[in-house]
Amino acid sequence: MSTYPLLSLAIWLPIAAGIIVLLTGSDRNAPLARMLALVGAIASFLVTIPLWAGFDVAYGGMQFVEMGSWIPRFNVNYHLGVDGISMLFVILNAFVTVIVVAAGWEVITQKVAQYNAAFLIMSGLMNGIFASLDGVLFYVFFEASLIPMYLIIGVWGGPNRVYAAFKFFLYTLFGSLLFLLALLYLFIHSGGSFSILDWHQLPLELSPQIWLFLAFLIAFAVKVPMWPVHTWLPDAHVEAPTGGSIVLAAIALKLGAYGFLRFSLPIAPDAAHELASLMIALSLIAVVYIGFVALVQADMKKLVAYSSIAHMGFVTLGFFMFSALGVEGALVQMISHGFVSGAMFFCIGVMYDRVHSRQIADYGGVVNTMPKFAALFMLFSMANAGLPATSGFVGEFMVILGAVQFNFWVAFAAATSLILGAAYSLWMYKRVVFGDVANDHVAKLSDINKREFAILGVLALCTLWMGLYPQPFTEVMHASVNELLNHVHISKIQ
Repeated sequence: MSTYPLLSLAIWLPIAAGIIVLLTGSDRNAPLARMLALVGAIASFLVTIPLWAGFDVAYGGMQFVEMGSWIPRFNVNYHLGVDGISMLFVILNAFVTVIVVAAGWEVITQKVAQYNAAFLIMSGLMNGIFASLDGVLFYVFFEASLIPMYLIIGVWGGPNRVYAAFKFFLYTLFGSLLFLLALLYLFIHSGGSFSILDWHQLPLELSPQIWLFLAFLIAFAVKVPMWPVHTWLPDAHVEAPTGGSIVLAAIALKLGAYGFLRFSLPIAPDAAHELASLMIALSLIAVVYIGFVALVQADMKKLVAYSSIAHMGFVTLGFFMFSALGVEGALVQMISHGFVSGAMFFCIGVMYDRVHSRQIADYGGVVNTMPKFAALFMLFSMANAGLPATSGFVGEFMVILGAVQFNFWVAFAAATSLILGAAYSLWMYKRVVFGDVANDHVAKLSDINKREFAILGVLALCTLWMGLYPQPFTEVMHASVNELLNHVHISKIQ
């Protein structure tokens, strides 16, 4: 295991790079801002690679731990560490940041330095969320990450960007206030400790556990987002620039799901068992009902946004069946969704940059003018539908297998999403890509350039790699998932 402060580098290097990019100033220096942002994003990604290379897959506890005093008076520490659950998300976040900077290379022409700096700073803040082992540190990063995304939507978004940005901010802020109250309760009842690992060992009665679980639920359900607090997401996606949609889908939605594993299950295990039926019901509503909602969308971004809610329903379903297969399947689904949803939003962005429309009805026959793009778009549409040999299949299949062991009818309801996913993904693809050239706009389309091909090619390789050979991902998380489930089950037995 490395003795270097890799987690601190993963957090502060992109933030420092973002500040440097900001210093380039006006758009007269846009080429320099873009280059510095790309160098900073790549460097930030490279420092996360040793986390995977040096990770001990046989150990389920925290690794690469860093500890330092921050606010001694209140026993608040700069405490970092990752296990098999969080480590992969640090790497995924850094990887997605490189994709986002490259995606906006030619598209963003105004406030270029500020745009790229917002993504770099947000990348560091999100790595802080995944690596924090102190409650106050986690909360600071959790809240601070809202600011760059709020600015990205509000400044570079579409016509209704201000409305979407406010809705996004207010929804998530409301949940976060309840989360803060829960953290203060845990601080008092732990004898003055903000250590998340200490909170995992608190012997709480069922009643306070339920209240804590509900406070966590509201905070994290908004982030996932779960039904019925999901309505901010389609608006945010539609108005956000392409890079904002990619980060929102690939990383930001994972923060809520990660919160369930770091707070809800280990701190309130008895309440998690007590309220598991509620969580499974909400998850199945997201999987089935939201799948039907996606089916009737006329806007491509809205369709993919609703499909993200359905896919995240699979994630929360996997968590609350309390089986290794279900939890690991949910984690695989989260990582896969980062690749596939990011690619889907980038594909939509490619077409929007050329036609300036996201309406399915404004397209048709795209394969005739953009054959390379059509081939890659098909791969990601198939992965979004859960086609075997793509990453989209692995996680859903593991969760459904776990659901069969848990309850056949839960598995049956969850499996309907495979049909719905194929329906909305492939029907959209058929109407946009196949057929005769629909209009002059489509006739004038040019195929993807080298930059766009490189971005989609890298995401395609990740999607196929995870679909054909998921073991490198599952073996990392196995020991940590088993340790979490042992803790939950032992607490329940006691």
